[in-house]
Amino acid sequence: MTVPTPAPPPAEQQPQFTLNDLLIYMAKQQASDLHLKPMRPPLIRVKGMLVEVKTAPLKPQDLERMLLPLLNRAQREKFDALQSVDFGYGVPGVARYRANCYMQRGTVGAVFRRVPIQILSIDTLELPRAIRELTTIPDGLVLVTGPTGSGKSTTLAAMISEISANEPLHIVTIEDPIEFLFTDKQAAISQREVGTDTPNFKEALRNAMRQDPDVIMVGEMRDVETMQTVMTAAETGHLVFSTLHTNNAAQTIDRIIDAFPPDQHKQIRAQLSLVLRGIVSLKLVKTLDGKMTAAIEILKNTPQIAKMVEEGHTRDILEAMEGSVGLYRMQSMNQSLIALLVHQKISYKDAMELSSDPDDLSLKLRKLFPQIEERVRQGGDMAPSYSDFSQITELMDIKKLYEEQEVNWRQRLGEKDEEIENLRHDVDFLRQQIEQVKNSRNQNDDEVNRMRADNERLRADAQAKIGQLQERIKELNQKLMAAAAAVPKK
Repeated sequence: MTVPTPAPPPAEQQPQFTLNDLLIYMAKQQASDLHLKPMRPPLIRVKGMLVEVKTAPLKPQDLERMLLPLLNRAQREKFDALQSVDFGYGVPGVARYRANCYMQRGTVGAVFRRVPIQILSIDTLELPRAIRELTTIPDGLVLVTGPTGSGKSTTLAAMISEISANEPLHIVTIEDPIEFLFTDKQAAISQREVGTDTPNFKEALRNAMRQDPDVIMVGEMRDVETMQTVMTAAETGHLVFSTLHTNNAAQTIDRIIDAFPPDQHKQIRAQLSLVLRGIVSLKLVKTLDGKMTAAIEILKNTPQIAKMVEEGHTRDILEAMEGSVGLYRMQSMNQSLIALLVHQKISYKDAMELSSDPDDLSLKLRKLFPQIEERVRQGGDMAPSYSDFSQITELMDIKKLYEEQEVNWRQRLGEKDEEIENLRHDVDFLRQQIEQVKNSRNQNDDEVNRMRADNERLRADAQAKIGQLQERIKELNQKLMAAAAAVPKK
């Protein structure tokens, strides 16, 4: 009896999709990130939540085949040395991706952050006007801060694009890796990638100073040397943009200063107070319709803020910001959340969870809009109830306030009308004086012209008489010469 030969084990099955398939899929799903790790299906982050892709779990060898060929020689050497590497990757016609490949539990993993091909404008992102104002300053340091995935790169790209569209300047970007691909508009933009076009941020910044830049964008201030070089560049007349992983303006200032040795803190505070122009801090929050929007804190380096930075009173910066909304368009994070609540963009629950000081946010809501907090707490909707009589009383109170304001405005308008009438009389009097001056000037001009004509006539008469006298003198000379010639010589 012949013993059958056992069949060979089935060949190792490879996944039925490629990395590009996953990246295209996540773009279609409007996902922000793709997570790849062994023994789990791919994960995509949609509206802030991680969702599994319905595929078989990835094996370690699958990930190695997907990821390691993407690295060039320098990136592979860095990965082997540090067990982590950042790089950029693009799928033509779909999107660019900022990727981080890393080792975890002895196997390869990666995260891909989707970077849209199209750079959104400041208006499209619905950013405050103060952010556009920061793109028009001639020099100094502007920082965009926030946690990972808060929209720092998107906001910074919108600001650079705004400058490029309106100013004929040279913009140099230093990124690790390059995310958004800028196109030249009025400005010329040179993009340099760390590890590909330059060895590191410090060297790239040093070289950028010799490339006739007007604007320099540094992807991230990661170390003391980069921070010092960035501030020096801003100090020498360049407009410099960069990012930091901090949550608010005061924390950003403290982070920069604490990065330096204690004996340099006084010098760095003085330098930072001079070069800093603004700090934009971002946090993403889910809107009521399921999208994402940014709550935005904005600091501008006013003389008051500069003094606080120099003297180390960063704890007082928040109060100064909240008190300068009307004059400088600064605002705190809680003030931005209140604006989103009032415009019915976000829920009360999400606002409280996002706020770093929810008690202060609640206090501000009760002070500014007494009824809003109760409405959003109960139903998450600030729309009035049609069966609630208290709404009618509120409207009556509001009507009374408007009527009082209308009386005040009418009184003020009457005073202004009286002032305008007085000014009108003054203008008429001045107009009459001007007419008199004009008439007097015309008379003077006529007199000058008459005198000029008399002068010309007198000059002509004088010239004629001089001519006659010269002819008479000539005639007399001839007679004298003839008489002299007629006298006989002795």
